[in-house]
Amino acid sequence: PPVRQPLPSPSEIAKLPSDGGPEFNRLIFSSSPYLLQHARNPVDWYPWGDEAFAAAREQDKPIFLSIGYSTCHWCHVMEHESFEDAEVARLLNESFVCIKLDREERPDIDHVYMTFTQAYAGHGGWPMTVLMTAERKPFFAGTYFPKHGRQGRPGMMDLVPSVSRLWKEDRAKLEQQSEKLLQFVQQRQAVGTGKALEPSVLRRARLALLSTFDAEHGGFGGAPKFPMPHELRFLLREHALRGDERSLQAVTTTLLHMRQGGLWDHLGHGFHRYSTDDEWLLPHFEKMLYDQALLAMAYTEAWQVTGNSTFRETVRDIFRYVQRDLRDPHGGFYSAEDADSEGEEGRFYVWTRAEIQAVLGEEEAAFFARAYGFEEEGNFRDEATGRKTGQNILHLDAPLEEVAERLAHDLGTKKSDVLDRLDEASKTLFRHREGRVRPLKDDKVLTDWNGLMIAALAQAGGAMMEAEWVQTASEAAEFVTTQLRHPETGELFKRWRQGEAGLSGLLDDYAFLTWGLIELHQATQDPQWLRIALELTDQAIVRFWDAQNPGFLMTPKGGEQHLIPAREIYDGAIPSGNSVMLWNLGRLARLTGRTAYEERAQEMVQALGGPVGQVPQGFTQFLIGYDFLLGPTREVVLAGDLQEKTFEAMRHQLMGPFRPNKVWLHRPQGPDPEIVKWAPYVASQVAQGGQTTAYVCRNFVCAAPVMTVEALVELLGSPPEEPGRPSAR
Repeated sequence: PPVRQPLPSPSEIAKLPSDGGPEFNRLIFSSSPYLLQHARNPVDWYPWGDEAFAAAREQDKPIFLSIGYSTCHWCHVMEHESFEDAEVARLLNESFVCIKLDREERPDIDHVYMTFTQAYAGHGGWPMTVLMTAERKPFFAGTYFPKHGRQGRPGMMDLVPSVSRLWKEDRAKLEQQSEKLLQFVQQRQAVGTGKALEPSVLRRARLALLSTFDAEHGGFGGAPKFPMPHELRFLLREHALRGDERSLQAVTTTLLHMRQGGLWDHLGHGFHRYSTDDEWLLPHFEKMLYDQALLAMAYTEAWQVTGNSTFRETVRDIFRYVQRDLRDPHGGFYSAEDADSEGEEGRFYVWTRAEIQAVLGEEEAAFFARAYGFEEEGNFRDEATGRKTGQNILHLDAPLEEVAERLAHDLGTKKSDVLDRLDEASKTLFRHREGRVRPLKDDKVLTDWNGLMIAALAQAGGAMMEAEWVQTASEAAEFVTTQLRHPETGELFKRWRQGEAGLSGLLDDYAFLTWGLIELHQATQDPQWLRIALELTDQAIVRFWDAQNPGFLMTPKGGEQHLIPAREIYDGAIPSGNSVMLWNLGRLARLTGRTAYEERAQEMVQALGGPVGQVPQGFTQFLIGYDFLLGPTREVVLAGDLQEKTFEAMRHQLMGPFRPNKVWLHRPQGPDPEIVKWAPYVASQVAQGGQTTAYVCRNFVCAAPVMTVEALVELLGSPPEEPGRPSAR
C-alpha cells in the first residue's frame, strides 16, 4: 500500500465542508485513528449516527456497515483492495449508504452485529461486514471480502451488484431474510434460566480446560492460540485453593512457552496479539494494551505462587515496553500498535541473517542467531501462501538461562558471559530497529483498557514491592478520573485523544476502571481510590443494571436502543464487564461491609447460572468472582502507622504471597480517619497499646487481634477444604 499522506491540521479540518470535500470523506471529522485511516478513501463513509440512517431512508438505500480497528491486519488488506479502489467505491456509493465503525470505541454495537454475523455466517471476526436496512436490521453478514472473488469467497465486485439488484427487484426477499435472522438471534439471546451454580462448576471448568491442554507447547487447543490470562488466573486459584498440581503445571508451561516464543518481542518486549501456529512462534504482530495488562497480572500471580524469576522479569519487561511506547505524557496509556509497517505485516520485527550480520558483525551475528533460532531460509512464513520469506522471528527453544547454559558448555565459557553477550547484542539490534519505519500507533486512551493497566501495575507493584509501578498506576488513575470523568455528574467518558474526551462510558469502562482502583487502593491504601471505586459501582448499578434479567447491560438504560440487548457474559480475549462486576461487587462488599453489593452479586449468579454452567470453561473470570463469593475469604484490617517496621512486615505478608480470596484495609491512628466513612466497621479497630495490630476476619467471623507477623501468618494460612467446596480430585 502507498505511504499514507498526513492528515490536515485541526484548524484546516474546521474549514472543510460537512462531507469532507473532494479530498476527504466525513470520517475526517472523527477522533478515532481507525476512522481517520479511511478519511481519504473514495468511499463516501459516514460515521455511525443518525445522519447516516436518515440518508439511507431519504435515498432509499440499504446500509453497508464495516467494523474494524486500527491494528487489524486484514482490515488494512480490505481497505487497500476495496475501499481505496475507485471501481469498488463507485459501486458502494451508488448502492449503499456506507458506515465505518471503530469496534474499540463502540464495543456495544460491535457485540450486537457480531452476534448477527456469527448467526448468519457461522463465524465472526474483523473486518466485519454487515448489510442492513435503514431500520438497522441485517440481511447479510460476513467478514473479509476481496475485490474479486477467490477460493470460494465472494468479492466486492460480485457482492455489491448482486445485493443492489435484489434491493431494487426483490426487496421483500431481503426484508423477509432480515426478519428471520432477527427472530433467530432474539431466541438465542434469551437469558435468565434461574438455575443457580453449584460449587462443582469450578471443578468442571478446570477439567474441561485441562482436557485441551497442550503439554508440549502450553496453551489450550490447537492453532491459532490466543493468550487467555483469565483462564490461567482461574487455574492458579484452583491450585492455590484446592491444591491441584495439574493446574499449576498447565499455567507455568503455558507462560514459559509464550515467553520463549515469537509471541514475545525479545528485543523491545511486550506480547503480540496471538500465535497463528501451535508453538507460539508465528504471531499476528499487533500489540494491544489489554494483552499487556492481563498477561502482566497472570505472570505476577504465577511469580507469587512459584517464585520463578522468569515470570518476574516478564512483568518488568512488559511494563518497560508499555511505559516506553504506550504511555501518553499526561499519564494515560495508548491503545495499541499495528502489525503492519511499510505495507507488510511484521516487517518492523523480523530479521534476515544478512541484516543482523550487517549490524553485529559476522561472529556475533552467528552467536546471536544460534541462540534465537534463526534459519538460513527464515522461519517466518507468509500467512496467505505459507512460504518461508527468508526472514526470522526471534524465539528461544528453552528458557534463556538454559539456552545460555548450553551455549556456554559448547563454547567453553561461563554462562554469565553468554548472557552478557546476548544482552549486548539485543540492545544493539533494538537500537538499530528503532530506526526502521514504525507500525502505526493507535494513540487513543480508552477508559476500560487503562483500568486494566492500572490494575496490573498496582497489583504487581504491591506484590513485588516496586514503588515506581504503583506510582505509575496512581498517575494513570489520576489522569483517567479527571480527564475521562465528567466533573459534575461523575459519569465516565469512553475515549480521550489529543486533549479531547468523548463518547459515553459503557459497562466495561465502569467495571475495568473500578477493578483498577480496587487494586490501586490495595497497593496504596489511599482511601480516595476506594471512594471513587464505590462511586463508579453505584453509578454502574444505576446506569446498566437490568432488573428483569439480573446482570448488567453494556449500554446505559435509556441510551441508544439496539435490536437485541447489548449484554456480554462470555469471557473472550477480554473478560466481560459482567464477570468483572461480579468480582468487584464481592470484593467491595467484603472491604466495606455493604451487603447490598453481595446480594446483587448473588442475583447475577442465580440469573446467569444457566449459560455459565453449560460451558464453564468459557466463563473463567466469572468463576473467579463466583469463587470469591463462595469463600472462605479473609478480611484484614491493619491498624497503626504505615511507616512502622511491624506494619511494613505485615503489609508484605498481605501483598506478597498469593492469597487470592483476601482483602485488606489500613486503619490509621486517630479518632476520625477518612476510611471510616467508606468502611464504618473499622472505627473500633485501633492499634492497641500504640502497636501495629492486625484484625483478621474469615467469612464474617473475626479472630482475636494479633500484634506479631507470625500470628498474622498463622491466621492467613492456606484455607483447608471446607464442606460445600469442591475438592481438587
